[in-house]
Order: sequence, then structure tokens, then C-alpha cells
Amino acid sequence: MSRRRAVAVLLLSAGAAAHADVPVEAGPDVDAGLSAPKQRPLWELGIGVSGLRLPDYRGSDQGHAYLLPFPYIVYRGTWLKADRDGARALLFDSPDAKLDLSFGASAPTRGNNLAREGMPDLPGNAEVGPSLNVTLDRSPKKRWRLDLRMPLRAAVTLQHSPRYVGLTFSPNLNLDVTGADGGWNIGLLTGPLFADRKYHAQYYGVDPAYATPQRPAYSARGGYAGWQTLASTSRRVGNTWLGGFVRYENLSGAVYEDSPLVRRKSALTLGFAVSWILTTSSETVSSSE
Repeated sequence: MSRRRAVAVLLLSAGAAAHADVPVEAGPDVDAGLSAPKQRPLWELGIGVSGLRLPDYRGSDQGHAYLLPFPYIVYRGTWLKADRDGARALLFDSPDAKLDLSFGASAPTRGNNLAREGMPDLPGNAEVGPSLNVTLDRSPKKRWRLDLRMPLRAAVTLQHSPRYVGLTFSPNLNLDVTGADGGWNIGLLTGPLFADRKYHAQYYGVDPAYATPQRPAYSARGGYAGWQTLASTSRRVGNTWLGGFVRYENLSGAVYEDSPLVRRKSALTLGFAVSWILTTSSETVSSSE
């Protein structure tokens, strides 16, 4: 898969998390479940454009900005949903707990990354796995909700012959606040990151064949991978959806902190998106988005 297509996948994933309408998961979202249910179209289709500033990988001191088109898709099915909480398959649902399939993605590195000079390029990754989401508290009028989310995902490379590259676990506290009278929605997320040795080795390991005097051989370990905090906002005005997010990541204390490929221990990721809804289904369903 080309870098352009992989980044587009990342934008969709982040967009879901970046929609505090609510998916931040670092793409756009639409259903937070905080408002009284209303009849809404079963599906909506449109097109959008998104701008994003990304480091080449977590810990890199180089990054790139992207301005890319993406499809706007909302589906409010009984068990399959694509909305501001991201694309997911609902496996279990109760008033205070949900089990669903969650998705994520990461962009590939470019060949001009100086820290990895002479090393193979990194392909993009797609991640999928179960997430247990538990509601810890909510306002009586359902204007805000605090959730504990615990996604466990398996990662595979986005290339001609995909390969398994490890597991990630990113428990987090997620606060969604619904704007009054169609105003701006706010989302706040914070939590630690973990991954196994295989996943970390892909980004931070240095095989002896690629070692240099400035880049010694390094064997990565599994475990704690740093911390992230994300703030997002979104609003729908007629058939136009607007959203943006900022994410801060800190790698201090990560098990790979001493890798020669870690050039920076903190980073900001910024993004925005604008979508235009072009068509909707005639069939409606009850939705609390």
C-alpha cells in the first residue's frame, strides 16, 4: 500500500477519535450517545478534506504535513457502526458497558528519515481488536459522560504480503461533552500506551547489520510505551461537519527510551477536517448522536 493510502487510513481512524461529537481514535466521529435518541438516517455518505501533521513515528524528530481527501461515512446499524466513535462492530451492549471491535492505523515512514538512514522503510500498520468500554459517570441530563476504554489490538503491515507485527494496549479515560443547541462538542482522552516486544522491535530495534558508530545495535523490549493526551472538538452545521484535534505524547520512561532511533521524547500532533454530506438513506433509525 502506498504511503498516501496508508495515511488516508490513519486519517479515518484518527478522525473517529477526533470527533468529540462523538472518532479521536487521530480521525472524525459522530455518536457519543449523550443526547436523547432521535430518528436519523441509517447511513450518510459524503466527502471531506483533512490536514494532519504527523511525526514519522513516535520518538522521531522528523515529521510531515498532509492535506488529503477522505470519504465521509456514517452507518448506524444494530451491531455494525461507523460514527464519531470510529468504525466498530458491537459485540455486547448494556447501559454502562460495551464490548466492540476497535480499529487503528499508523503511517509508514519515508525513506528520507535521517535516524533510519540505510535501514528498510517502515510500512504502515492496521490494527484491530476488542475494546471494553465502561461508563464511570454521566450527567443527569446526559450532557457529558466519562468512560474507561480498554482497546487491545493486533497490528499487521499494510503491504502486498501483510505480516503480523505485534499487540498494542492503550487503556484511557475518555470524557465526551455535548454542546448545547447544536454547539461545539468536546472530547478529552488520556492514558498510557503499551505494546509487546515484536511491535516495539519494528520501530525501535536496530539489527547489527544496520548498526553504525552513531546508531549502535539495539534490541527493543515489550512493555510501557509512554503516555498520550488528546483534545478534540467538532460540530455539524446542516450538511457540513467540522472537526479538529491536538494530541500530546510523552515517551519518558518507555521501555525503548534508550533506543538510538528515539530522537525526541515528546510530540504534538495536530489535525483538522471538513466534510460535506452528499446523500443519506431514506430509512431512519433511533440514534442518540
